[in-house]
Order: sequence, then structure tokens, then C-alpha cells
Amino acid sequence: MLNMQCRAVGLPAPTPEYKFHPTRKWRIDFAFIEQKLAVEINGGIWIAGKSGRGGAHSLPSNIIRDMEKSNELSILGWHLLQFTPKQVRNGEAISTIERYFHERVL
Repeated sequence: MLNMQCRAVGLPAPTPEYKFHPTRKWRIDFAFIEQKLAVEINGGIWIAGKSGRGGAHSLPSNIIRDMEKSNELSILGWHLLQFTPKQVRNGEAISTIERYFHERVL
């Protein structure tokens, strides 16, 4: 959906599942490589999950992992925008990405 939204507003299509780190296996959900803009779609942040263990982005150990990944993105010169799936569906994500491009790139 995000690729389609980008095309609709005249932005370049992002690269999905882009491996940004030279040694770690971390991937960015969507990367605008030339602009060094990372977009993460964080589902499961309010999900209790099986046996109350939580969703992928709600467990303390995974939050710490996400923080480490975010810090590495910054160290490597990337900007990070994060959204929920709902924000992609309702247009908030593409609106924010458009603002990023207009403020920083265009």
C-alpha cells in the first residue's frame, strides 16, 4: 500500500526490506536509499500475544532491540519515520513522508 501511495503523490517508490547495516542482518521495512530515509511500520504494539508475551514491538527485549537498530540508523546517517499499519491505511504515514520530502529533499 505504501508503494502505491508514494506513486500517487509523485514520490519515488521505496525499497522494501532493505538491509542497511554492513554487518548486522537488520532490515528497514521501507527505505528511500538515496535520501537515507527509513520507514518502519510497527504492527503489534498493543497486542498481548500468545500467553501474554506481547506483540513484536511491545516486548521489553524487542523494544531494546528496536532502540539499538534505531541508534545504528542514526549513526549511519539515516532518518527514521515510524508508523502503525492504521497510519498507513488512513493516509497519515504518506502525508508525513511527503512533508519529509518537501522539507528536506525537494
